Amino acid sequence: MDNEELERIVHTYGSSIYRLAYARTGSHADAQDVMQETFLRLVRTGPDFASETHCKAWLLRVAANCVSDVFRSPWHHAQPLSEGTPAPAQPEEGGVLEAVLALPPKYRLPVHLYYYEGLTVAEIGEILGKSESVIKTRLFRARGMLRMELEGGRERV
Repeated sequence: MDNEELERIVHTYGSSIYRLAYARTGSHADAQDVMQETFLRLVRTGPDFASETHCKAWLLRVAANCVSDVFRSPWHHAQPLSEGTPAPAQPEEGGVLEAVLALPPKYRLPVHLYYYEGLTVAEIGEILGKSESVIKTRLFRARGMLRMELEGGRERV
């Protein structure tokens, strides 16, 4: 893979990989690490892609695996903020992003891939190594959780 092709792929898919990683980890630093590791694996393996769809699916699959690696890492743990450390910016209270990030991890990633990346249920299943029925069930349950969170207990009229 030449530098021009690599630059094009990074420019085209970098934000998608970052958003996937952030949606899964909730951490900007971890999302940046995942994005970097995903592109390092691309450079190391240099696969030939049959199409742009194949390229995007490969990158998202690798990114999802890198996120799993982050959570398995012994270095991954929450550290308390010291007095001089500013707290990271938080999403707007009651917003959709906050509600999505509050979902359990197994629901968060399919929601992100479906709504933010525009992938089909079949593509998500392939990326995550799950059946279409599992993905459909997770999306259904996540929608219910999001509805409850966003409605905030308001009764429908």
